[in-house]
Amino acid sequence: MAKRLTAQAIITKSGFDFLLALKKNNHRDWFNAHKATFQKEQEQVEVFAEALLRELNKHDVIETPSGKKSLHRIYRDIRFSNDKTPYKTNWSGNFKRATKYRRGGYYFHLEPGNSYLAGGFWGPNAADMKRIREEIAFDAAPLRKIVKSKTFITTFGALKGEQLKTAPRGFEAGNEAIDLLRYKQFLLIRKFTDKEVLSAGFLKEASQTLKNMRPFFDYMSEVLTTDTNGLAV
Repeated sequence: MAKRLTAQAIITKSGFDFLLALKKNNHRDWFNAHKATFQKEQEQVEVFAEALLRELNKHDVIETPSGKKSLHRIYRDIRFSNDKTPYKTNWSGNFKRATKYRRGGYYFHLEPGNSYLAGGFWGPNAADMKRIREEIAFDAAPLRKIVKSKTFITTFGALKGEQLKTAPRGFEAGNEAIDLLRYKQFLLIRKFTDKEVLSAGFLKEASQTLKNMRPFFDYMSEVLTTDTNGLAV
C-alpha cells in the first residue's frame, strides 16, 4: 500500500490547470459548476500530503494525524479583506510537530508560479520571543553556525522573516548579535519552479527540504523548553 501511495504521490499538471482556471473565474457560479473537478484534484493533493507526512515521520514526530487533515480549506476568509474573491488559488497545508518539546512547524504552498516550502516561527508570543533573544544575546554562535552551514545556505539561502528597524527593547544596539536580535519572525523558505513541483521527484525533494530544517528546529526547541540556566521549563 505504501509503495503504491508513494508512486501516486505527485502534484499533477491538471491540478495546476484547475488553479489557473479558478484564478480567472474566481466566483461561486464557476466553482460550483466545476466542483467535481476540484474534488478530484484536491484528492490527489491529499495523496501527496499523506505521502509527505509519512516521509516526515521517518525523521521527525508529527502530531497532524493525516495528509487530509493537514490541508487548508480553499475558501478564503473575506470578512476583513478588501479582496472579496471567495477562493484561494493554491493548495496549501501544514504539519504540527508533536509535544511541547518539538517547536516549529512545516508548511507547503503549491501554486503556479509561486510554490514554496516553509517552516519556523511565524508569530512567536512575547514570552517565546524574549527567551529566544536572551539566548541569542548570551551566545549567538550556535545559531550562526546553523544558518551559515552549507546545507542551510544551499537549501534556504538565508534566515527570513520580518525585522525591527531598531534594537528590541532591553537590548543594546551595539550588541554583536543585533542582526539576529532584530528578527520578529524566524522563517526558513525554499521556493520551487512549476517544473520542479510537477516532477516525479518532488516528494523526495520536499522531504529532504523539510528534513534540512531540523538543526534549526532542534536549536529553537532546546531554547524554548529550558530557562536561562538550561533547566527544563
